[in-house]
Amino acid sequence: MIVEKILQIKQALPESVQLIAVSKTKPVEAIVQAYQAGQRAFGENKVQELVDKHEALPKDIEWHLIGHLQTNKVKYIAPFVHLIHAVDSLKLLKEINKEAKKNNRIISCLLQFHIANEETKFGLTFEEATELLGSREFVEMEHVRIVGVMGMASFVDDSEQISDEFRTLYNYFQILKSHHFKFNPDFKEISMGMSGDYQLAIEEGSTIFGGRLLIFFQIKCGLFFKHDRQNESLSLCLIKLFI
Repeated sequence: MIVEKILQIKQALPESVQLIAVSKTKPVEAIVQAYQAGQRAFGENKVQELVDKHEALPKDIEWHLIGHLQTNKVKYIAPFVHLIHAVDSLKLLKEINKEAKKNNRIISCLLQFHIANEETKFGLTFEEATELLGSREFVEMEHVRIVGVMGMASFVDDSEQISDEFRTLYNYFQILKSHHFKFNPDFKEISMGMSGDYQLAIEEGSTIFGGRLLIFFQIKCGLFFKHDRQNESLSLCLIKLFI
């Protein structure tokens, strides 16, 4: 069933769209089935589970850490992680840079912003982010690559509030792009959304021109979407395979 699901979805995707399977809490056996169907990119939100699966599975898998990351756990994923989705402090970024250097790597990261009206959400304020990016410590980092931003909207029924929060994240991205990454083609990712708010994320994405907007969010059926404004299309990008 997993194989058929992957093949079906891939047939519907443009070749330029990458499919990332969120494999958290799922057994190695299920991931193997996805792997055998040609899937190579997987996302986990717990470090120990990510490490265990990396050790047990083929080494050509591209692993994404999609959950909150503590500094004392960076060393366990630094040798192999493809993208860290939630960098929320200079302290964490310094640790990633340090561990990446030990492993002779450059690790790609997204800056996480606190855009929700909830204290439970992690993330930087815009002022904290600009201070981080303008610091000598960041400028001297040679083993991290900031490739975009991430934010999670409030868990509320107010669609106008959610849209405003998504719009705020996009505005942050545009300002950072023009002031800090104007000549850096790697800075192109915007990750936003969560269960229940994918339609609003799409609506906000539909107003964006230039660059590439990635909107990541999970909906009840377990699908994730990508909005690519360069191609003026909305495509499946991330799927939760094992539901």
